[in-house]
Amino acid sequence: MTLGDWDRVRELGSQLLVNGGLAVTEELRELLPRVAMDVALSSEDAHQALASPETAAALLREVHQRIHDGSRRLSRALVESHKLKMAGDLGAARQVLTGVAAVEVVPLYLEQLQIALDHLDETEDASDTDSQDDSSD
Repeated sequence: MTLGDWDRVRELGSQLLVNGGLAVTEELRELLPRVAMDVALSSEDAHQALASPETAAALLREVHQRIHDGSRRLSRALVESHKLKMAGDLGAARQVLTGVAAVEVVPLYLEQLQIALDHLDETEDASDTDSQDDSSD
């Protein structure tokens, strides 16, 4: 996965909205199959979609949507789970993260959700505890 590739998909997606069409260029033939795999679409399906401008545009829209929607879901889940954790409701925080993980398809976002779940039970900042202990001496 290359974030530059995702940025390029965003740019092309915006251009597609403005122009209403998409030329199947060599850049697109290289970019879309690579990024399709990043968002849990098969390279084979991506190659097939590049057969015409219409199907290439549909693929670009799908890839763009998966990146955009997944990013928003992830951000909202991380913020909400953090608020719940700070309020002392680890169960609800865990539920938020697992609920989003249940519908997420983008592997990078699933990985980020798993990391958040793995660290949910950790205290926010262990160094705060250490500095408080030092000040009482």
